[in-house]
Amino acid sequence: MVAHIITVLFSGFMIYTAWPGSSLFSWHPTLMTLAFVVGMFEAMLVFNRESSIFVNMQRPTKVLIHHVLQVFAVVCSLTGFTVIYYNKVLNEKPHFTSWHGLLGIITVCAIPLAALGGNIVKYQFLRDLFKIKISLGKLKIYHATAGLVVFTLVMFTLMLGLYSDWFVNQVSSILWYISAMSVSFMAVVVMNQVTQEYLPRAQGRVPITSLGPASAAATGNRNTAKFSSGNQTGNKSAKKESKKKN
Repeated sequence: MVAHIITVLFSGFMIYTAWPGSSLFSWHPTLMTLAFVVGMFEAMLVFNRESSIFVNMQRPTKVLIHHVLQVFAVVCSLTGFTVIYYNKVLNEKPHFTSWHGLLGIITVCAIPLAALGGNIVKYQFLRDLFKIKISLGKLKIYHATAGLVVFTLVMFTLMLGLYSDWFVNQVSSILWYISAMSVSFMAVVVMNQVTQEYLPRAQGRVPITSLGPASAAATGNRNTAKFSSGNQTGNKSAKKESKKKN
């Protein structure tokens, strides 16, 4: 729940600071916040066992919500990039002269590619179209890893945006540090979710400690049942061998 509160507060603060409509530039931070925080971050939280507000929904429903939020993120990010590019053209300013701008263009190009990878995982006809022979399990691992890389780029770009002259001149030092801590928190949440939960589960090596009490108990019961079954089989075999000898 804390993650969603951070999402609402940080997004509201950024949009309030930008005041969309006050200038053409104001739409850039507004749209990028909607893309990366409201769209992409919340899309990843859909599968988070601790923070998801859709935890009781079936997985197909979660996948659909994740898909819709990611499409929203792609549209907002591309529109936000178009806005800042056009704004620089109007003001005759050079493009991609800062680290924020350079990393931003890389990130904006990577997001649609990651989205394409997600659709390839989701739809069989795309795997057939591109003649992909990789197993679905491995594709999910590749998609999760690529998503983590892209989200890391997003967080770095967002953090560099906090160092921009526009943002530094708009907020106090305390609010700046709070904003930086919010971005760092979102990065840690997603990194932990992907590396500690999703990837081990996709690879079929989820530790019992990472499962809920019910799941852990069920796993223990299954293992106990298998052990008992093995013992019964072994006892039957031993009895048969004893009869043959007799």
